[in-house]
Formats: sequence, C-alpha cells, structure tokens
Amino acid sequence: MKQREQSLLVMKSTLSRLPLYYGYLGRLMQDGVPFVSSSVIADSLNLNPVLVRKDLAGVSSVPGRPRQGFEVAQLYHDLEEFLGYNSKDEAVLVGVGNLGRLLLTTKSFERLGLNIVTAFDKDENLHGLKINDKMIFPVEKMTNLIPRLNVKIGIIAVPEDQAQTVCDQLVASGILAIWNFAFTPLDVPKGILVKNENLAMSLANLSMQLRNKLLYENNNLESHQ
Repeated sequence: MKQREQSLLVMKSTLSRLPLYYGYLGRLMQDGVPFVSSSVIADSLNLNPVLVRKDLAGVSSVPGRPRQGFEVAQLYHDLEEFLGYNSKDEAVLVGVGNLGRLLLTTKSFERLGLNIVTAFDKDENLHGLKINDKMIFPVEKMTNLIPRLNVKIGIIAVPEDQAQTVCDQLVASGILAIWNFAFTPLDVPKGILVKNENLAMSLANLSMQLRNKLLYENNNLESHQ
C-alpha cells in the first residue's frame, strides 16, 4: 500500500476515536476533574493506550504533565477546535420520514456544531409544518431556497431508490457536502464530499462481533468441562 493511502487510513481511524475522547472529557469537566492521563482515558474507553497517546499528541496544544496527565479543560478545547465543534455549520435535510424526524429532533447536533435549518419532503401533508421549529418545504423548492440560505451541507434520509435524484438536486442547488443515510452509494461530481452512514454494514459488524464473542465463550466453557 502506498504511503499516502496508509496515512489516510490512519487519519480515518483516528477521527473515529476523537469524538469518544471529546465526550469522555466533557463528562470529566462536569464532574470537576482537572487532569487525566492517556492511560486512564484508554482504560475508561476500552482502547489501546498506545493509540490513545498518539491520537492525543496529534491534537493537544499542551503536552501532558508528568504524573498528572492532560489538563481536561484544555484538551477538551483542543478537541473541540480540531473537530470543528466550536463553529456552526448549517445544513438542510431531505426526507422527513421516521429517520428524518429523528435527525430533526436530535439535540446533540447543535452541540456538535451542526444546525439543520430546514427540511424538504415530497409528502404534501408535511408541507408548511414545523418539527423542532424547522419548516418543511416541497422538494421542488430546493433549487430556489438552498442558494438563498447559502447552506453547503445536505443530509439525505430518503429511500435508496430516490437518493441519487435527491443528490443531483442538492448538487444543482450548490450543496458541496452530503451526509447520506440512504442504503446506496451516490454518484457525485468531482469536488463534492460524501459521507455514507451504512447502517446495514454497522449491523453486520455488530452481529459478527456477537457471534465471535459467543463462540469464544462457548469454547472457554467447553475447555473447563
């Protein structure tokens, strides 16, 4: 594997852990804990201590102190800045079914720097309604309204057979980054960012881990009989 590809893989794996550290440090701040070591973080999150030390060294502006570790508030701030949680990104949502309604009412998005300003759906019964103070418009309004809102992030929460059409409409409306919850890959022009949330793959991974865990426990039980 080329060195650049290896670096990208490392970065992706690191980014998947940084929000875990951020959430953990937030809880420590609420409890009034002033310092924490990377080994304590690793133990608390069931992670490899070496990985945790490398991850934190890459984002921390101040090195940990001997026998004390990192200053919790400073490390929390560094992670917040690195992850972009201290800046507000605005997004539009397309698809106000069960998943879309959940996304509209999730309170933690704004805490993480994402504000869904409005939503679109093809269901006429939803047009003009508000969910969590977010107005729902017809999908036909996207190409007119999104440029006026100057929003650059689009969230797709529609059935997979509609996802590519919605994607094309979002791109035509000036959207530059797409968060895709549809169970299908998207064909986008060069320069458009796409993050796919593959729930089916996550479920498959969880099921495989469960099967491996049960197999391991059964083998241990048989070896002790």
